[in-house]
Amino acid sequence: MAIPAKEPHVVIVGGGFGGLNAAKALGDAPVRVTLVDRTNHHLFQPLLYQVATASLSPADIAVPIRSVLSRQRNARVLLGEVTRVDLAGQRITVDDDTLEYDYLILAVGAANNYFGHDEWARFAPALKNLDEALTIRERMLLAFEAAEREQDPAVRRRLLTFVVIGGGATGVEMAGAFAELARYILARDFRAIDPSLSRVLLVEIGQRILQAFPERLSASAEEQLTSLGVEVIKGRRFRTIDAQGVEFEDGERLPAATVIWAAGVRGTPLASALGVELDRIGRVKVAPDCSLPGHPNAFAIGDMAALRDRNGVDVPGLSPAAIQQGRFVARCILGDLAGRPRGQFAYRDKGTMATIGRSRAIAKVGRLQMSGMLAWLAWLGVHVLFLIGFKNRFAVMFVWMWQYITFKRGARLITGHNTAKTALAAAAPAVEPPPAPRPSAAVADAVSGGV
Repeated sequence: MAIPAKEPHVVIVGGGFGGLNAAKALGDAPVRVTLVDRTNHHLFQPLLYQVATASLSPADIAVPIRSVLSRQRNARVLLGEVTRVDLAGQRITVDDDTLEYDYLILAVGAANNYFGHDEWARFAPALKNLDEALTIRERMLLAFEAAEREQDPAVRRRLLTFVVIGGGATGVEMAGAFAELARYILARDFRAIDPSLSRVLLVEIGQRILQAFPERLSASAEEQLTSLGVEVIKGRRFRTIDAQGVEFEDGERLPAATVIWAAGVRGTPLASALGVELDRIGRVKVAPDCSLPGHPNAFAIGDMAALRDRNGVDVPGLSPAAIQQGRFVARCILGDLAGRPRGQFAYRDKGTMATIGRSRAIAKVGRLQMSGMLAWLAWLGVHVLFLIGFKNRFAVMFVWMWQYITFKRGARLITGHNTAKTALAAAAPAVEPPPAPRPSAAVADAVSGGV
């Protein structure tokens, strides 16, 4: 697989925001670029929750990596899983093949963090990729279908209870979208049940949601969620998650057929296997130029990197930061080839936003703080602007306009061979499981303020 190099070979692992922007920034450079990803598409993760809540289809927020780089003559795309990185030998293993590099850019993102309770993933799926989004969408829609057929009021209540764990941006957006779907979109579609009476609960172990935002915006977001009918539970710790729902530390059980995990991320197994220093959640501690300490020709960017920039700012795990890091690392490589010093990365904060529902959002751009309709319009504009490909932008704009006017969502498909019978079987009353050991204080504290 290795090809004799006439020009420096830059290998990029990961086709997310950081990796793809690094590849594009090297488009006119005298280098060969190989981008490796285990999927064939670039995913616009900020809108992933809209696939999970039946607002958008997968193709609306994903685009084939090959099509993005099709006109870039020095770029090659490989579909495969990177299983080993040999920093000393400057080569990586892709499935069963070996790929040698002159420069390596690692941009593999992050993994879901269940804080030592990976068994909860079975009952509370998280939201990091399209497969997980479609799993959540299917569970949600099956719950409504099963409730339509269910005669037992207690089982029906459980089927129509949706719990989102984690009060960060993802959790808030998911909870708002669930409530909006039940109250406005599905309200007229069923006969035996009233979807608008569904319970949607957002559970945050900390004392307020959206802790990355100023307290005033956090309070505004909670008010907007409440206006949609979301029940916000703060400052309560939970003991376990199982097939019947959530059990809090005080022993109270919250029966729910659908539980979603949005409480945090951690480093990937590939990051752990590099043999370099990691932070407390498994991200790679990188140098100010985003390189791995002791390996100046290898970089880590995006969610997998822990970096404090030259201004003393801890770079957040957001898509604008990954984009900036990808472009910065490309400039570092070009500087090396031209004999220029690299410099240090400086994060440019272009603002932070979170949407809660139709005409509901919060935003912080510099000193400017917005909430409600104005913030929602700003959120719409920014997210459409960052979508890759004109077709995607047009499609998403049209879908959002149609939904705003008609209160209709067209992505409510249950695929495969699953039917409401599946959800009915899952919802059947079960023997109460024995109490699980209480999580340690460190675990409980770590969950607080999840993203």
